[in-house]
Amino acid sequence: MSRIGKNPVKIPSGVTAEKKDSNILFVKGPKGELTFSCNPRIKLEIANGEIKCLRDSESKTDRSLQGLTRTLVHNMMEGVTKGFEKKLEVIGVGYRVTVQGSKLVLNLGHSHPIDYQIPKGIKIEIDKEKKNILIVSGTDKQMIGETAAKIRSFRKPEPYKGKGIRYLDEHIVRKAGKAAIKEK
Repeated sequence: MSRIGKNPVKIPSGVTAEKKDSNILFVKGPKGELTFSCNPRIKLEIANGEIKCLRDSESKTDRSLQGLTRTLVHNMMEGVTKGFEKKLEVIGVGYRVTVQGSKLVLNLGHSHPIDYQIPKGIKIEIDKEKKNILIVSGTDKQMIGETAAKIRSFRKPEPYKGKGIRYLDEHIVRKAGKAAIKEK
């Protein structure tokens, strides 16, 4: 990771980045605002439209932290300019998903509908053409991943019929059902 950590992160046009205290980075762009609390072993330096992540020593931990910090800062820049999204597919007879205000209502074959409170900073919408596809979008890549994983956990795809909630690009390994036993 240290090779990645040495590369500076360019600040795109329309984005402002500033350090508060010694290790808190505040980024503001057209899509929103993000803050990041950096590990004290890594120093952030903002100069000439770039952010550099500097480490104190050559230890394995510091090299790993430098690469991690650089990647997280890069994701912040991409999030406030382009944003991130994950798509989920709901498969099953009678499985329905609706967005009601700040709640996501999931009817997934349980005895009751599941009301999921949409976290702040996350936008969930249903694809207009295909009613069974959910689009989770926002600026914080980690929060989008957590939200998509939480929604998927309400009804994971099962291996026999493939029913459940899965990522759009996910491949489910299908199993064969019970085979009839032939008697002689």
